[in-house]
Amino acid sequence: MSEAKHKVVIIGAGFGGLAAARALAQAPVDVTVIDKRNFHLFQPLLYQVATAALSPADISAPIRSVLRHQRNTRVMLAKVNDIDRANRQVMTDAGPVPFDTLVVATGARHSYFGREEWADLAPGIKTVDDATRLRARLLMSLEQAEITADPVERQSLLTFAIVGGGPTGVELAGAIVELTRHAARRDFRRFQANEVRVLLVEAGKRLLATFPEQLGHAARRALEGMGVEVRAGQPVSEITMDRIRIGDETIPTRNVVWAAGVRASAAGRWLDAKVDRVGRVEVGPDFSLPDDPSIFVIGDTASAMQPNKMTLPGVAPAAKQAGQYVGALIAARASGRAAPKPFAYRNFGALATIGRDYAVADLGRMHLKGRLGWFFWSFVHVWFLVGYRSRGAVALSWAWSYLTWERGARLITGAEVALATRAGEDAAPEPAKPRLEPAMTSAS
Repeated sequence: MSEAKHKVVIIGAGFGGLAAARALAQAPVDVTVIDKRNFHLFQPLLYQVATAALSPADISAPIRSVLRHQRNTRVMLAKVNDIDRANRQVMTDAGPVPFDTLVVATGARHSYFGREEWADLAPGIKTVDDATRLRARLLMSLEQAEITADPVERQSLLTFAIVGGGPTGVELAGAIVELTRHAARRDFRRFQANEVRVLLVEAGKRLLATFPEQLGHAARRALEGMGVEVRAGQPVSEITMDRIRIGDETIPTRNVVWAAGVRASAAGRWLDAKVDRVGRVEVGPDFSLPDDPSIFVIGDTASAMQPNKMTLPGVAPAAKQAGQYVGALIAARASGRAAPKPFAYRNFGALATIGRDYAVADLGRMHLKGRLGWFFWSFVHVWFLVGYRSRGAVALSWAWSYLTWERGARLITGAEVALATRAGEDAAPEPAKPRLEPAMTSAS
């Protein structure tokens, strides 16, 4: 890459960052994509890794492979620590990276609404490491339930609470029911499927609050038909190692999963920019900073107001469209061409699946639910995976699971995963602890 060319640095290789990089493939610029991981992750299916339906490699693609044909683009594996706006440098653990134009697409983290002490007690899933740790935690609970002779302890181990009734919470609840009850029915001997208890807790009045009301109600009926206990309008007031408090009720459980909210990354602090209440950087109509047209912020990191006065939603299609737009805008500037038309978000709908045979889809004027919705959900998610290999692997995995009910990724990995509990004094002698494999940190 030429030193004389305009330098574009993109922080983050998620949906937005990767779309921006691809839009710059033919532009007369040098592009550097910085990410602390070497792979792009298809986050909408991360919950399926957490519930043993898919492996991390099925929903990941090496960034270098995705961008290998772009001769003007290099990939840098590094952690960003700060941004020096005055000297136009991105500060990383591998040294400073100079830029003329900067695109920040660093995504979001979990938000515990001021209760940060809950983070270790109620993990969420935003990364491959999060998903594999949660998978180990769920599977370990089943293993320990098989060992313990204490029925009270067993019930605590077999109670799973998901906090948050949005798409992630709804999908997790359905997947956990299928994983735990089916495994209990076929693979374990000392407890029954009807002993597994799954709760979905939502502080608001209904599930899927961003969907039409009828689809939210349909999702609730489907979950309850699977045996999920839905607690809507009842916020969580306490989470400890062995219980959760919902309203006035205390429920013993060793397994609480967080799916209730997100907050933006540290980009606002790095840029010393104005942010909204959840830390998203406030940007103009073209996603640039109001005081610096050469710095763009996109995806979950940005608070972008649409013409209808609604904030651009923090979903993958919105991030991808923003990345494509910003890439096209930078390419036009570098080539001396007219800027593209003002950004206009195209809302293609919203989807959520409930188990192996039911989904809801909001497609604007058309709503789908049931098996038809599930087939549509499956097609869309396979189609938008990066790479033909991933599409084929996921389609085959789903077909196999659908026909056999088997989940091929039921692995307990991660030496840091603690046992959910220990058997009581009257339990059977404790077997030697298995040697656990190191946690998977990347897919290549």
